Formats: sequence, C-alpha cells, structure tokens
Amino acid sequence: MTYGAAPAPFAFDNSYTQLPEHFYARTAPTPVSAPRLLALNAELCGELGLSFETLSLDAAALFSGNVLPEGAASVAQAYAGHQFGNFVPQLGDGRAILLGEVLDAGGRRRDIQLKGAGPTPFSRRGDGRAALGPVVREYLLSEAMHALGIPSTRSLAAVATGERVYREEALPGAVLTRVAASHIRVGTFEYFAAQEDRAGVEALARHVMARHYPEALLSERPCLALLEGVCVRQAALVARWMQVGFIHGVMNTDNMAVSGETIDYGPCAFLDAYDPEKVFSAIDRGGRYAFGNQSRVAQWNLARLAETLLPLLDADQAKAVESATAAIHRVPEVFQKEWLSGMRRKIGLEAGEPEDLALIEGLLEAMRQGEADFTLTFRRLCSAAQDSAGAADAAVRELFSAPGLYDSWAALWRSRLAREDVAPELRAERMRLVNPALIPRNHRVEEAIAAAREGDLVPFERLHRALSRPFVEAPEFAEYALAPRPEERVLRTFCGT
Repeated sequence: MTYGAAPAPFAFDNSYTQLPEHFYARTAPTPVSAPRLLALNAELCGELGLSFETLSLDAAALFSGNVLPEGAASVAQAYAGHQFGNFVPQLGDGRAILLGEVLDAGGRRRDIQLKGAGPTPFSRRGDGRAALGPVVREYLLSEAMHALGIPSTRSLAAVATGERVYREEALPGAVLTRVAASHIRVGTFEYFAAQEDRAGVEALARHVMARHYPEALLSERPCLALLEGVCVRQAALVARWMQVGFIHGVMNTDNMAVSGETIDYGPCAFLDAYDPEKVFSAIDRGGRYAFGNQSRVAQWNLARLAETLLPLLDADQAKAVESATAAIHRVPEVFQKEWLSGMRRKIGLEAGEPEDLALIEGLLEAMRQGEADFTLTFRRLCSAAQDSAGAADAAVRELFSAPGLYDSWAALWRSRLAREDVAPELRAERMRLVNPALIPRNHRVEEAIAAAREGDLVPFERLHRALSRPFVEAPEFAEYALAPRPEERVLRTFCGT
C-alpha cells in the first residue's frame, strides 16, 4: 500500500470519523495485482470539483485501493439489519471501505467509497471482493437512475483488479467507487439500538440531522422531526421507483439509506411486461420484495427505524410509541400522494380529479392482463395523447396481447383528457419529459456484463451513453428501447456477494 504517492485528488473533510470509534473500524484497502481502469465518470468528477484529467493519470491505482490518498478516513462502517425480515445484529461494510467525505461544487457533503476493496473486520469470513459483473451492473443502473431524476448513489469509477474472485465459479474481479450523500442506513441505527447503546443512537441521530435534515435540529422534538423527514423521503423515493418500473430486489433495512437515496444495486431490475407480483431476485423466493410490495416494505423498514428512536422521542414511553406510530401510519398517505401525482403526469393529466386513481389503476390492470410492456406503453401514450384522431393508438394497442383491453381504457382516457384545456402538442411534450424512452433493460445490461467479462467494454460504454439521456429518442440507440424477444428475457438476477 502506498500512501499519498500522488498529489491529493480529494479535499477530504471527514465528519463520520469524528463520531465515537465503535461506529467504524479503521481498515485499509487490500492491494490488487494488475489494476486497469474500466470507466471514469467525467460528469461526476466535475460535480465533485475534481479534475478528470488529473484523476485519469493515476485512476487505476487510486480507485483500486492500491494508492490511499492523503487525508483518507479509510474505515468500514458498522451496521446491523433485517434481512428478509430476520434481524442480524452485526453486518457492517464487509467489502466496502469509506475513503472519506468531500464537499462538492454545490457545497453538498458526499461520501467516496471503494466497493470490493478487500476484507474488513465486518467481512464474516468473506473475501471482501466484488466480481466484475455486479460492478458493471451497479455502474450502469445507478447512473441510469440518476439520469431518470431519481435520487441515487452515483458511480465515479470502475477498475478491473486483474485477479479472480470465487463464487460458484471463478470470475474476474473489480472495484467500484461509489459516491453517496452518505452510507448511513436504517440498519446503522439498528446496530446501536440492539446493543442498548442509547448514547450511540443519539450521536448518530444528531449526525444525520446535521448532515441530511438540518431543519430537524430546530424542531421542538428533533428526533421526531428526523423520523418524519426520513419517512417522507423514503415514501417519495419508492413512489418514483414505481413510476419507472424499478424493482430494488433486496429491500433489507441495511439497504435503505436514511438520506433518501437509492442504494445497493444487487439483484435490481426493471419491469418489461407489467406485473405487480414480478420478482427477479434469485434470493427472494417468497416474493417479499416483489414490485407491488415495495411501498409496504418501505413502511415496515421505517417502523424498524422508529423503534430505534423511541427512547429519544419522549421520556414517556406511551407518548413515544404514539408519536412514532403516527409518523409510520402517514407513510402510505405520502406514498400515495407522490405516486398518484407522478402517474397523472405520465398519462397527461394536469389538474386532479377524484376519478383519476381509478383511471390509472384501470390502465395498469389492462396492462397486467394484456402483458403490455411498462415503459413502451407509457412512452407510446405520449404520441397517442398528441393525436386526437386516434391513429397513434395502433402503436399502443399492439403492445397488448388482447388489444381490446387498451381500447376500452383509451375511450375513458380520451374523455378525461377532453376536460382539460391543454394543447395536444404541449401535453405530449410534457409527457415525454416523465416517460422515458430508454431504461436499462435487463437483457441489455446482461449483454454488457457478458462482453466486459471477455474484455470488450464497447457494449458497456455504448449502453451507458444511451442511458445518460433516457427521455431522448436518439436513432442511434433505437434498439435499446425495444422490449426483449422471448429468448432474450432475463428471468433471474443475482446479488454480487
């Protein structure tokens, strides 16, 4: 390991390591034999106030962990978590190392973390490494989510290690450099609560408020304001997932960031044909994290957060439980409001009417029965909304195995549109701003992964470029908009551990 071998690329301003020492474990990345840069995110470099050109000179060594920059914190964070409903009192960063924090060009505090950088004290006999496939997947998916306007961790760099990792087979290894508002999770609070470490929970709560919810510090009941703030952000986040057909796949409490960002892109996927019961994750055998369950799971996870904060909400336990329960019970209301607002925009509605919910649910049910592609249906509705004569309906109808399902719904939809005074061209333009033409189709992601394993990065780079402008119909990327053929469908996705 070389320390400070090159000019310090990061102006670290680390706050997490100012918390008590049992919040983390000091650990250094394990060097790799032959690091090779796969990708460096120029846009994100600019956002972080970093020099892309300077970083490029030593990127392979820096982002593999072979060079530890000056001022790095170099710690693995402690946390616990409910995994598929079962509590594990100690998890922690088993293959991730927090390099430190920087203030970006907008003054926001951001974590810089190496994922797959070797074992830590929390590895639980694991090798601490990541395979190239999951690194490529997270790079593509996290950047695609950002381009879709959905809060997400970002991917700064990907580096091949030149070494093999062993899962069910030998696979090429890689390291991902992840950027996040923070890596503090619901499971982080659970870790200290499980040890009955009230001082630890309180210190963590104060840190999170200062970092993510400064308005809570001004409240008469700061910890209640913190809980309410996290609930609102998480409900809104999951509503955004549902509006683009995203399935997280492993919504354990240790995979829910209290900042309100999407985090941990293990077995995640996007819907092709609409199905609220759809599960891709190979480890979700009971469908706990199915597409249609995500808002309920988020509420369940937030209830676990509320439990950790009870001692801080009120000296009277009964009043603390009452306040926490009220906050958790508001989650479905916040979710429904955010989801309905977004879905109205997706079908071209400006003003709200009480019947809109039934109209939207009617479309989704028709899509379910007709096995219609989620993304294509909404994108083609944009043109249908612009064509008052109805000729553009043909492109939507063909997505349904029983076209009459669409016809019945479309008659109700057009009647509803007629009650709004919006020019068809303007309505279609606004719809195209919220209905993506491109998503990271599962089969395209797998194609990029397979090629990268063979040393060919062209499919990865091309798909990444296409996904950076998801609302634009670019002719050169037209194939990425297509639904998979039956033989191309991806039925299962897998975690990277």
